[in-house]
Amino acid sequence: MPASTRIRFVLVGTQHPGNIGAAARAMKTMGLARLVLVAPEKPLDEVALRRSAGAEDLLGDAPVFATLAEAVADCRLVLGCTARSRRVQLEELLPEVAGQRAVAKASEEGGEVAFVFGRERTGLTNEELQLCHLAVHIPSNPEFSSLNLAAAVQVLAYEVRMAVLEGQAQPEREPGYGETPASHAQLEGLFGQFGETLDAIDFHKGRAPESALRKLRRLFMKADLSEQEVRLLRGILADAQRMARLASEGRN
Repeated sequence: MPASTRIRFVLVGTQHPGNIGAAARAMKTMGLARLVLVAPEKPLDEVALRRSAGAEDLLGDAPVFATLAEAVADCRLVLGCTARSRRVQLEELLPEVAGQRAVAKASEEGGEVAFVFGRERTGLTNEELQLCHLAVHIPSNPEFSSLNLAAAVQVLAYEVRMAVLEGQAQPEREPGYGETPASHAQLEGLFGQFGETLDAIDFHKGRAPESALRKLRRLFMKADLSEQEVRLLRGILADAQRMARLASEGRN
C-alpha cells in the first residue's frame, strides 16, 4: 500500500466551505485523497464543490468528526500546522522535513499520519496543539505572513508529494524489533492515567498540574512509544495508584 494512502489532511473548525473545496483541489493535485473534517462551522455547499474543481470525490468521501481527538485517534504521527507560538512547546519542523517524516512514518505497517490545519482566523487552540506530536511552520514573509488555508495545504501536500517521489524516508526499525507503535488514542489514555496518578501521590503539592503534564506529554510524544511500552508504563502507574490507595486507607 503506498505511503500516501496512510496520510490524511485534517481541517479543524473551517469557517468557509469554499476553503474546504480549495483544500481538496490542492490535495488532489499532489496525489493525496484523504480529507478529514472536524466540526466545520458550515456544511459543504455549492461554493465548496465549485472551488474543488474536479476534486468533488474528496469532499464526498471526507468523514466529519466532532473533535480532533476522534479524528486522529488511530494515528502514529500527528503534525500541527501553525504559526510560531511560545505557548505550546513542540518541536518545530520546516515543511520539507515534515513531508519526509510523514512519508517515513506512513511507510511503516499501520503508520497512520495526520497533518492538522486550524481555523482561518485563529488557527489551532492550545488544547488541539497538545494533541500533536510535532509542529510545522511555513517560513513565510514575516511582514506579510498570513497564508490562506488552501495555500498552506498546497505547501504541505507538495512536500509530501516530493518525499514520496524521491523515496525520502527515515531508516526503518531494526529487523526483529517487532513492536507496533502506539496509537494516538493509546497515548492519550497513558497521559490521562499519568494525571490521575500524579494527583493520587500528591506530586504537585498544591502547584498547578498543567506544567508537569505538558512536560510529560512532550517527553513521551518524542519517545515514539510502542503499544507494549505503553502497557508497561500503564501497569507501573496502576501499581502506583494502588499503593497510594493503600497508604490513604492506612492513614484513615
